[in-house]
Amino acid sequence: MRYQLIKPMNPKYSAIEQILTNRGIPFEDVYHYLNSTDEDISKPEDLGEDLLKDAARKIIGHITAQDKMLVICDCDCDGFTSAALLINYLYDLFPTYVESHLKWFVHEDKQHGFADCMDYINQKDFKLIICPDAGSNDYEYHKELQERGVDVIVLDHHLADEVSPYALVINNQLSEGYKNKELSGVGVVYQFCRYLDSKMETNYAENYLDLVALGLTGDMMSLTSIETKHLIHKGFKPENIHNPYIYEMWQKNKFKLGEHITSIDAAFYIVPMVNAVQRSGTIEEKEVLFKSMLTYEAFEMIPSTKRGCKGQTERLVEQAVRMSTNVKSRQTRVQDASIEYLEGLIEKYNMMEHKVLLFLLEPGKVDKNVAGLIANKFAAKYQRPCCILTKCEIPVENVQLLSMPPQQMVKIAYQGSARGYEMSGITNFKDICDKSGYINWTAGHQNAFGISIDQDKVEDFLGYTDFALANMSSEPIYYVDYIYNGADVDPTAIISISGLNSLWGKDMDEALIAIRDLKVSKDLVTVYRKTSNTLKITLPNKVSLMKFNATDEECMALENHTGAYVSLDIVGKCKTNEWMGNISAQVFIEDYEITGSGKYLF
Repeated sequence: MRYQLIKPMNPKYSAIEQILTNRGIPFEDVYHYLNSTDEDISKPEDLGEDLLKDAARKIIGHITAQDKMLVICDCDCDGFTSAALLINYLYDLFPTYVESHLKWFVHEDKQHGFADCMDYINQKDFKLIICPDAGSNDYEYHKELQERGVDVIVLDHHLADEVSPYALVINNQLSEGYKNKELSGVGVVYQFCRYLDSKMETNYAENYLDLVALGLTGDMMSLTSIETKHLIHKGFKPENIHNPYIYEMWQKNKFKLGEHITSIDAAFYIVPMVNAVQRSGTIEEKEVLFKSMLTYEAFEMIPSTKRGCKGQTERLVEQAVRMSTNVKSRQTRVQDASIEYLEGLIEKYNMMEHKVLLFLLEPGKVDKNVAGLIANKFAAKYQRPCCILTKCEIPVENVQLLSMPPQQMVKIAYQGSARGYEMSGITNFKDICDKSGYINWTAGHQNAFGISIDQDKVEDFLGYTDFALANMSSEPIYYVDYIYNGADVDPTAIISISGLNSLWGKDMDEALIAIRDLKVSKDLVTVYRKTSNTLKITLPNKVSLMKFNATDEECMALENHTGAYVSLDIVGKCKTNEWMGNISAQVFIEDYEITGSGKYLF
């Protein structure tokens, strides 16, 4: 086990100042960060006032003319919340129009933008297409629709090579005026609705801050941005939870989420349910989930699907919450079966000899919708980057080969999901892959992205990554905020750090501390054995170190050693325990190792 300080400990800093500066917040901005206000929310006009004005005129014009409108629902949490916010907002303004003239399109597969919905669009007489959270670079579809007299509005945050000349594209990444690039699609939609509010003299956009918070969290926007942090924290305030699906999920999981949803808890207990339906749900299940986010649809009484309730009815949102939980369980079963299969391949082909776990699969062996999830797990378990790829045929892009028979105008490639592993010290796996020269393309974030490689480049790629990652750590590196020596652990600091739970999220990793050379005698150790082992070490200053799901071997090593003590290095998270009005400091052990022992304890 290895650990190192993120930055040297500054004795003049409080615990919260140390932690926030460790995460990139300048010391002079710490107070502002912790006390953000609505003044930190950018003006909608920063996205481009002329664009906003033109988009508003088009929407109002088509509604006035009673033209048909389509909203494309992108296939992830940010996409669903973006589309739901827009439709809910328009319903507040024009309820009759929305019910009679507005349609939405839910992707059957995990697709983005316009590609797989053009057949549907061509069958209908839509005059306006709005695409939230996708579509900035779908230039050919914008052009095709424009030539047919169909207006297109894109409300997006994804990078694009240029601004489409055939659509109105409102995108914070393409706007020089909008400084916060950590705003996802739902944030762009929110700002557009705020602009409409300013022109319509209404205030409806503020009713949907919970959707903004969930979408920003689901798309892993950085909480180092004060605007993004403020929108998430404000949106998850109890008084701002209005969306039917979010509210019902909160109530169902209140024992986990508590009285106030935080970004990190939503990322664990709400976002995965939405994403599971996107990856593994049927089109009918996706429709139910999306409707449950629409205030005018969510409370419709529909036939119950609950076991033992045949012939009864239930609220649509109630069914959506239960259904998304069931789909997540179904996804987990598929995932577990795939994990078992893939682990067999690791042993069979001695895959641990390489720095990257590279799975090259035949079609149908692993559901592509869970490949990324499994790659995450394998990267953590085996402490190295992981790629789970499936064989496919792609066209040969070479005009000299056009005279070849059709069956020879394709090449074999492998495409799928790649995940890096930051705790091995590798923070730029995508760049490493791109620089190899053996990759067709990558798309996504540095340590979570899609990838394609030709079959005949696989061995070269493995050789390259073995060389490029030669110095990669063979054990996890824990980046900690504090290192304490022995039992010199500050309970006041631990209690202070434990109160920062609302801050954790993307780029605001939960604080870790290390305890170095802690001498533990048998009288300090307690083991609670029930369905699983809980190991507890109580220090003289009453700080409790807890290790849950400890193995029998771990327990015996601390209970039955023959010396006066064993020395431990420990890495853990700061928690508190409240009992009968008393608050005590705890550390939940993430990892530890025995570094020595002694016959005498002085």
